[in-house]
Amino acid sequence: MTTYLLAGGGTAGHVNPLLAVADRIRATETDATVLVLGTAEGLEARLVPARGYELIVVPRVPFPRRPNRAALRFLPRFTAAVSAVTEVIRTRRVDVVVGFGGYVSTPAYLAARRAAVPIVIHEANAKPGLANKLGARLTRHVGVAFAGTPIRHARVVGMPLRPEIEELDCSATRPAALAFFALAPDRPVLLVTGGSLGARRLNATMVESAPAIVAAGWQVLHITGLKAEVVDSGLPHYHLLSYCDRMDLALAAADFAVTRAGAATVSELCALGIPAVYVPYPVGNGEQRFNATPVLVAGGGVLIDDKDFVPAWVQGELVALLGDRARLAALKRGAASVGARDGTARMLDLIHGALAS
Repeated sequence: MTTYLLAGGGTAGHVNPLLAVADRIRATETDATVLVLGTAEGLEARLVPARGYELIVVPRVPFPRRPNRAALRFLPRFTAAVSAVTEVIRTRRVDVVVGFGGYVSTPAYLAARRAAVPIVIHEANAKPGLANKLGARLTRHVGVAFAGTPIRHARVVGMPLRPEIEELDCSATRPAALAFFALAPDRPVLLVTGGSLGARRLNATMVESAPAIVAAGWQVLHITGLKAEVVDSGLPHYHLLSYCDRMDLALAAADFAVTRAGAATVSELCALGIPAVYVPYPVGNGEQRFNATPVLVAGGGVLIDDKDFVPAWVQGELVALLGDRARLAALKRGAASVGARDGTARMLDLIHGALAS
C-alpha cells in the first residue's frame, strides 16, 4: 500500500491539477492513501475535503520580500512548518511527496528531503514559481505543463485535468449544459471568466459591452468571481454568476471564451478546442503571458493586455471577430492542435518512476 502526500494550494491553478492526480490515484489504486497538504486560507480548504480527501493544514508562511518584522518572524515559523510536515511524513508513513507549487510546497520538499522520501514536482506555469524552482534542486522528477519551462530536470507531462474535463464530450453534453444555465439553444455562447476571485477589468468591460455582444447575436455566460464589483443589469441573453461549481458544463456550452491566461485555464480550453481572447493578469511575474504563448503560436487564440481590454476594443475588435465564422473556425482548429488530455496519466507515470527508483 502506497501513501501519497500531495502538497499545493492557494489558487485553482495549484488545486485543480492536484485533485486530478488524487482522483486518478483513488480510481486506479484502491489500497492507496492520499493525503493533501494545504493551508486554511486557500481554495484547498474547501475543495479538498469536498472531494473526499484528508486535508492536513500547515500555516501559510510566505517568503519575505523585504527586511521588516515579518522577515524576522519568518525563519522560526518556516522551520516549525518544515518540522510539522516531517512529523506527518514519518507518522503517516508517506512514501512520496508530490508538490504542485504554492506556499505549502517548500516546507513539504524540505521535509521530504529530511525524511529521505522521494520528491516529485509538477510545475503548471510556463514561468515557474519560487517554491518549485527550489524543489527542483532536490529531485530529478520534475513534470511541466508547457515545453520550454525554465526549471531543472523538466519533463513535459502536460496539465493534469480533472476527470470531468478530461472525459468531457462537449457536443454530447451541450444540450444539458445549455439547459443547466438557462441558455438559448439558437445562440452561440461567449464564456467570460477571470478566475474564482474575479478580474476587475474583465468584469467591468464585459458588463459595459454586453449590449453590443448580444446585438451581434451572441449570448454571454459571465462568471464574475466571488469578489466582483459588478451587478446584473438584467439584459436578456446576458447571464451573470458569481461562482460556478460546474465548469465542465460551462465549457461544454462555450463556443468562445474571454479569460485570464492561468495555466489550468489555457490547458482546459485547448484540450476542448475552445478558442479564446486571453487577457493576462498584469500583476506578478508575468507567467500568464508565457502560458498563452503556445496556443497563440498555433493560431488558437488572441492576446490583449489588461490595460487595453476596454469597451471600445470589445465593441469593435471582439464583436467583429465573433461575427467572422471563418476566423472562429480557424481559431478553434488552432486551439485543438495544442490541446492534450493525457497529462494526468503522464504525471502518474513520473510519480511511479520516482517510487520505483
